[in-house]
Amino acid sequence: MRRLPLYLSILAGLAVLAATPLYGDNYVVRTAAIVAMYGALATSWNFIGGFTGYPSFSTAAFFGLGAYVGALCQRQGIPMIVAWGIATVAVAAFAAVLGGIILRLRGHYFAIGSIAVVELCRLIVSSWSSLTGGGDGLNLPLLQGSPEQIMRFFLFVMLAILAASLVVTIIVDRSRLGFGLRCIHQNEDAAAMVGVDTTLYKVAAYTLSAVFCAMAGAAYASWTGYIDPTDSFQIVMTVKVAVMAILGGAGTIVGPALGAAAFVMLEEFFWANFIDWNRAILGVVIVLLIFFLPGGLLSLNGLRRLRRTGGAA
Repeated sequence: MRRLPLYLSILAGLAVLAATPLYGDNYVVRTAAIVAMYGALATSWNFIGGFTGYPSFSTAAFFGLGAYVGALCQRQGIPMIVAWGIATVAVAAFAAVLGGIILRLRGHYFAIGSIAVVELCRLIVSSWSSLTGGGDGLNLPLLQGSPEQIMRFFLFVMLAILAASLVVTIIVDRSRLGFGLRCIHQNEDAAAMVGVDTTLYKVAAYTLSAVFCAMAGAAYASWTGYIDPTDSFQIVMTVKVAVMAILGGAGTIVGPALGAAAFVMLEEFFWANFIDWNRAILGVVIVLLIFFLPGGLLSLNGLRRLRRTGGAA
């Protein structure tokens, strides 16, 4: 019962996004889908960056690889949903192997290594033109239906990915894995001394941080119908996702998704009203929010109960 407000808030947020086709136009539905997508990405980052405290910047690599694997599978005639599943499994396996290597690094060394992964993936995809189309990108089979129907479909797809990421977050938060990850966050050497398999736990968190990113990337590729290396492996996406999680409350259950919603809404507002200065103004606002709310939006008086029931690293 102690977590009932948390669960109700999650259901309410998902319901508000799901209901946008009833009261909004295509732009509103698209914005809701983007909120759901970034909510899933921020929640994914939270496993390694929030619970574990490792500043990962690999999000764009996992997202881009998911988009390309899913796209290549569809171009081979594999059904779209199956292609998404293959992309998710393939990127998760890649993350598990990669995590066993770069998670030997700590602090800013790990951060730099994770950024290098994004750039390396982009360069490989750009250069392997015989398979990936190189800089020209790839076209995907067009979906049947009106723009409104397609938009609504991908809204519910992104909501399903977000819901799945939140469910897994709740399970991890209440499990031995979540406890171990928080121990690593507090003091990794001490955690190892009391019996926590720090390498295994970190690799598990890193793999979980890739799963929903890959799923969202594969779905995004089908949504847009075209992908290219520059758009799929954006360093700015990686930075935005980390900022979203911190803005909402890193290490909590609903904080990253809340931060994603706030960030996207602020971004849309400033883009619509301050075309020439929107990025500068948004950056200043985000810096001020993080500076004056170091615990994220969940540190506000009206949301502190969700932070307590949702756990905090």
